[in-house]
Amino acid sequence: MHILLTGGTGLIGRHLIPELLQQGHQVSVVTRDVAAARAVLGAQVALWSGLEQQTDLNSVDMVINLAGEPIADKRWSESQKQRLCDSRWQITERLVTLIKASSHPPALLISGSAIGFYGNSGDLVLTEEDAGHNEFTHQLCARWEQIALRAQSAETRVCLLRTGIVLTPQGGALSKMTLPFRLGIGGPIGSGKQYLSWIHIEDWISAVLWLITHPQLSGPVNLVSPYAVRNEQFAAILGQALHRPAFMRTPAMAIRLMMGESSVLVLGGQHVLPQKLEASGFQFRWHNLETSISDLLNKR
Repeated sequence: MHILLTGGTGLIGRHLIPELLQQGHQVSVVTRDVAAARAVLGAQVALWSGLEQQTDLNSVDMVINLAGEPIADKRWSESQKQRLCDSRWQITERLVTLIKASSHPPALLISGSAIGFYGNSGDLVLTEEDAGHNEFTHQLCARWEQIALRAQSAETRVCLLRTGIVLTPQGGALSKMTLPFRLGIGGPIGSGKQYLSWIHIEDWISAVLWLITHPQLSGPVNLVSPYAVRNEQFAAILGQALHRPAFMRTPAMAIRLMMGESSVLVLGGQHVLPQKLEASGFQFRWHNLETSISDLLNKR
């Protein structure tokens, strides 16, 4: 199949593309910087310098839309919030327009979202059927999903990836979480009671490949391990894996002063279940956090 990706040079895209190529797919990536993308992705990937010149997607069999500015890298000023929204909504709008303009549209649009859709949900156990708490991350993801769903038709299936915290060997959330422990100041954040719904990168990739080959799945799909943990459990497991102490609790007030409104990303949490994936027969390889972290640290 010819698969078109947005966000292909991002952390998750860089892990997904080699698997797609290994399966024999033709992969094209939309990028604003062709030279930089070529250096990252290599010669096997075709590069599109934007979507503005495209009038349709008749040559594409499937679209995987992962584009979006990282949500946790900067404080959420009003202008930054708008950038976060625009980086997701605008390219999704353009893809939907091109899909609808196609006489032979892609059979599948897999479009990014996040468990931020559910907002800060405390101890509630959440599935794809839950509506979510109305706050910024919910508003961002809800509209993102609504835009993507406009591409749905008898010819095009749409799946929405409500992704949790993706754990990878290099970069991403695990690297950020690891640094305080290596400095000997690691530990729980805030109360430590907030749930962290995570997924190993290999299971994330396997789940996306599963969606491609299981046409009964559509709409929102939670991409998380079946076993969420509390922040204090995560800290203890990570400290043990690194052979570092895990008792230096970071006060919630310090996090709020440092991060502002975006502190909800670490002080809040969601206890999310991958209900639709498991009901379809998908089996997680990495369902245990301890073995997952050990595996990822060993691959560095």
